[in-house]
Amino acid sequence: MIALRHTARRVLILEAEANDLETELERLVKRNVPALLDEVGVGTITAAQLYCSWSHPGRLRSDGAFAMLGGAAPIPASSGQTVRYRLNRGGDRQLNCALHTIVLVRLMHDPATRAYAARRAAEGKTPREIKRCLKRYVARHLFRILEAHGPAQPARRRLHRARTLGVCS
Repeated sequence: MIALRHTARRVLILEAEANDLETELERLVKRNVPALLDEVGVGTITAAQLYCSWSHPGRLRSDGAFAMLGGAAPIPASSGQTVRYRLNRGGDRQLNCALHTIVLVRLMHDPATRAYAARRAAEGKTPREIKRCLKRYVARHLFRILEAHGPAQPARRRLHRARTLGVCS
């Protein structure tokens, strides 16, 4: 009984600490990229992971590079007359996990995503292929939000650009 009481106390302390940390994380995400939290399926932790993986404007050249980083870019797996694509198993696994979580939440709660999945299933796509397509779409959409609404470039990059353009001497 004593061991159970101590374990229960530790659980309560750790839950309180986790809640405090998530509150702080939410504050930081709202300060840096509040537009992410407005998206369906994006919570505090997934938004923080997206922001950390994206890092800063200009780090990744395109939404395709972001999808490749997150392991959501399609890899051709065709054979003969069959044209197929498979999931990319490489890249940032935490970003891939965040994208996967967002897709699962959208499949459960977003009517537009559910209609898309039903349409693709009627076309003969497997659930795994449908999720791959949705991950790629979500990666593209969230990358554009991050690029548009992310924090401004760091002062060093602005200064470097100004020097290369001949604005500063």
